[in-house]
Amino acid sequence: MIVLGVDPGSRVTGYGVIDVAGGKESLVEYGVLALSGADSHQLRLKQIHDRLLAVIDRCLPDVCAIEMPIYGNNAQSMLKLGRAQASAMLAALSRDIPVIEYTPKEVKKSVTGNGNASKQQVWFMVRSMLSVTADDPKMGLDASDALAVSLCHAHRGDSKGGARYSGWAQFIKQNPGRVGP
Repeated sequence: MIVLGVDPGSRVTGYGVIDVAGGKESLVEYGVLALSGADSHQLRLKQIHDRLLAVIDRCLPDVCAIEMPIYGNNAQSMLKLGRAQASAMLAALSRDIPVIEYTPKEVKKSVTGNGNASKQQVWFMVRSMLSVTADDPKMGLDASDALAVSLCHAHRGDSKGGARYSGWAQFIKQNPGRVGP
């Protein structure tokens, strides 16, 4: 199963694609869509849509996992973030790819074990899980957040063939090679 993860933003949108096979995740592609602040909000939304379509056409994901905006101090910022999320969702849905939403806490807990983890902790764990070197210039916080969304979907499982675990004991039993010193 190929999973496209998206961390939507109105200025920077992170994306990450992983391949999940045999209980293991491997990195396919990741990066950020850096959007020009000089462009109008509407043009940035179109760029998110068009550039994610290019990623989708290259990587052919089976599912799109996206982080959903939950709360913010500024209503205008939240509106823009919601529109960026909708633009990303529309890109996937226009290619008949199902979209699954995850809260930031679900994503953080899935990759770090702590729903209140910092972005740096998520970055560290994603790099560790997918064997990405610390000096890779493409692996910023937005790209690692998007890959974390992909990994969250892979770990949560669904009716599309992902694994489901009732707890850490079951995960360790089914994945003995993934847990160690």
